[in-house]
Amino acid sequence: MPSERVAGRASASGSKSSAANSESDSRHRTVAQRLQPDFLPLVRSAVMVMPRIGCAGWSVPAQHRHRFGEGVDLLKRYATRFNAVEINSSFYRPHLAKTYARWAATVPDDFRFAVKMPKTITHQARLYADASPLLAEFFDQVSLLGNKLGAVLIQLPPSLKLDHGIACAFFAQLRGQFNGSVVCEPRHASWFDPAADAVCQQYRVGRVGADPSKNENGGRPAGWMSLRYWRWHGSPRMYYSAYDDARLHDLAADAGATTTAGNSWCIFDNTAAGHAVADALKLQELCSRMIFDKRSTACRVNA
Repeated sequence: MPSERVAGRASASGSKSSAANSESDSRHRTVAQRLQPDFLPLVRSAVMVMPRIGCAGWSVPAQHRHRFGEGVDLLKRYATRFNAVEINSSFYRPHLAKTYARWAATVPDDFRFAVKMPKTITHQARLYADASPLLAEFFDQVSLLGNKLGAVLIQLPPSLKLDHGIACAFFAQLRGQFNGSVVCEPRHASWFDPAADAVCQQYRVGRVGADPSKNENGGRPAGWMSLRYWRWHGSPRMYYSAYDDARLHDLAADAGATTTAGNSWCIFDNTAAGHAVADALKLQELCSRMIFDKRSTACRVNA
């Protein structure tokens, strides 16, 4: 199965040079002190990387196609601008292993897929039954993505309350078959407390930061934080509404606050009116600008 992981120099010019060095050191300390507590994050930002940004599905509205490169099909064209996509159709019906293999062969090496777990497991079996056969069938299919399988998404029905015994049994079965990245989008209020986070951490499951969310803690990723996954459905009208620049700027600031490549994902699911692609492109621009500005500031501070 795939898996996703000053030196100082002594002065020989006497006390005058020493005094000059001392004055220079003092000035640099003053700069650092003046910038606290922002100084250290600015230095760290010099090695920040872009989050993975993409959409639920790879449809490209006609009005945005000029912003993409050429491609023999929509997926290949989509992958000229984005390095991640979420496959939602797997929730409704299984795909052949050879279909996943074809998709993997279509995209560049650094592209990653998140695949939504089938509803037969999450909504029909509701995690209750022995899920091993269903999980095995699903993982046999998605394994043909190879190392381009970036994450498995588990979306739970709003009525599914957290039962610690059932959840732990399910995640243990899952981890017995798959060692890659897993994120979960629960919607019942019982999943948004420290005890639920502890279950997710135990089994290395990230909790999705969803928008909109009926829970005040549901908008930010939690649980296993080695993968932070935002899933924005459109607000105020789910699947239809676009996001304004202020919301996207806040998301860029949150998602860009990482020094690990691939650690953050931002997926737009507001596809019904074609806004997902525009929002994802705008978020790319904001993240690029923010990271560039922080790197420039860090370089000036350390000059």
